[in-house]
Amino acid sequence: MFHDPRRLFDVETSRPQNVARTLRRFLGYFRPYAHRYLGVLAMTILSTWAAVTAPRLIGQAVDCYLVPQAQAASEAGASPAGSLAESSCWYADLTVMASAGERVTGLGGLVLRLLGLYAVSSIATGLMFYWMTSSGQRVLRTLRVEVFRHILHLPIGYHVAHESGDTMSRVTNDADTIQQAVSFALIQVLSGAFLIVWVAANMLRESLVYGLVALSMLPGMVGATAWFSAQARRAFRVTRLEMGSVNAELQESISGVREAQAFTREAENIAAFRQTNAANRDANVRAVAYTSALAPTLEALGYVALALVAVIGGYALLDGGTLLGESLSLGLVVTFIAYVQRFNQPVQQIAVLWTNIQSGIAGAERIFGLLDVVPELHDAPDAVEVPAIRGEVVFDDVWAEYEAGEAVLRGVSLRAEPGQTVAIVGPTGAGKTTLISLIPRFYDVTGGSLRIDGLDVRRVRGDSLRRQIGVVLQESFLFSDTVMENIRFGRPTATDDEVIAAARLANAHAFVERLPQGYRTVLGERGAGLSQGQRQLLAIARAALADPRILILDEATSSVDTRTERLIQQALESLLRGRTSFVIAHRLSTIRHADQVLVLDQGRIVERGTHDSLMQQRGLYYNLYMSQFRRQAPQTTTGAQWELAGAT
Repeated sequence: MFHDPRRLFDVETSRPQNVARTLRRFLGYFRPYAHRYLGVLAMTILSTWAAVTAPRLIGQAVDCYLVPQAQAASEAGASPAGSLAESSCWYADLTVMASAGERVTGLGGLVLRLLGLYAVSSIATGLMFYWMTSSGQRVLRTLRVEVFRHILHLPIGYHVAHESGDTMSRVTNDADTIQQAVSFALIQVLSGAFLIVWVAANMLRESLVYGLVALSMLPGMVGATAWFSAQARRAFRVTRLEMGSVNAELQESISGVREAQAFTREAENIAAFRQTNAANRDANVRAVAYTSALAPTLEALGYVALALVAVIGGYALLDGGTLLGESLSLGLVVTFIAYVQRFNQPVQQIAVLWTNIQSGIAGAERIFGLLDVVPELHDAPDAVEVPAIRGEVVFDDVWAEYEAGEAVLRGVSLRAEPGQTVAIVGPTGAGKTTLISLIPRFYDVTGGSLRIDGLDVRRVRGDSLRRQIGVVLQESFLFSDTVMENIRFGRPTATDDEVIAAARLANAHAFVERLPQGYRTVLGERGAGLSQGQRQLLAIARAALADPRILILDEATSSVDTRTERLIQQALESLLRGRTSFVIAHRLSTIRHADQVLVLDQGRIVERGTHDSLMQQRGLYYNLYMSQFRRQAPQTTTGAQWELAGAT
């Protein structure tokens, strides 16, 4: 099925996303590393405990060692006269009348305890980040491999409908946003949330009324975070999609750089790329605007909370040290000021890191969106392995379409016996490529049936079928690897001698030997450095090495010179021998010896027969054949001479 990329863009940015489900699904990838996350949880608890305990010790420093008289006065009647509460002071035997030396000793012990807490917090935080980052990298490796595997198993129709640059962006850029969130932002947000809850619980436990005053801005913080997050999340979805468009534009421009230079379209391509980048820039500005506005909003609310704690606590101390029936001390006020500062710190930290979190969620949504694509073409639950193919291929009233209701093939029926060569010709758009694409099941028939050796291809496993089918296309793809490995791609277990034998059969050995390092020569991208004919010869060698029982040739000689065409024809004659072959021919002179010639027009077989019989019919095939050589001979040339001209 073909789709409009812009329509897919609009749907993906506007549809509601279940963030909780996305997070649950993402966290599911962490299960194999649960033991590490138990350690992360333990370090988070330890670090948070240290951070929450420090303000209490600071309060004790005030009440127990700096101004103990105020603390003793506030506890009159609750403790023995002249003594401080043992449960609230680090140096338990300290009294109001203690000497300066005893206070210094007690204060020194408290300072050492504070230093110990900070050391524990630092070590715990370091371990927490190490375990989280190492586990996160393993998760991302697993996720990338899963996405890559899924992409390779998606049908050809998906890749036709989607730009490869956008698909690549999901594996690279979108995964990178998740990496940034997992490596640093996520653990900071989780530990910050832990600290917020712990500090709030401590404040409410020590003084319910004063704690409610300190937390009075919390509803406003939650509301602001929820609203800005919703806006930022949608904006970041757009940024991820726009980045996919940038990658798609870049990949297409680089692949087509020769055409751009040939037609002097560099300026237009640069302008188009600039426009795509501008859209990406605008999307990022909108997204960052929301996340940037969140930080000062939360900071302002935090300062309001701090001011309320200081002002109300100060008034309570001046009014006898009580607040709605609860006693307050100077140390408790200092403790609560420190608590609020501790509370505001992770809140503001989360706001700063929220950009990475929202971007990571948007990236995860796009990756999971790709993983959730259900291939329209998949093996049936009861699919069977294809046994060794003999080569009988039968099309029985086959219909095929890409868009519903728009048939590309209409009731095609044919039979190819084992070892036969079937040539397929016809005008552009007649359905030739669609017909041969059904044989290895790159697409499924929408009506009728296609059987190989009596087995319906929809009832067999696709991989077992394709292993016995060889394909040589007009534009053969070569990888950035050695010549040896490019040929061996047809059969990875082949020995070097078998690779060389296949190259000899394909008439490729001679030119390969002339390369700088022979079979060890590393080719450029897509076989750069080789001619079109040389690339075709290597593709034929690759197919020969695979030793397929069914061979498909899609205009394999249409883009080469006459001399190279002869080499390819000789190689193909050796390759076709004993195999069932389907040949789409642009140059009709190359199919003169085919066992069957099928002429397609508008998705139907309008003529069939051998070359000689079709020439005698003087129908569409005759007209196609004659039109190719009309400029090669005078108008008075006889029919026999026309055929001779076509054969040269």
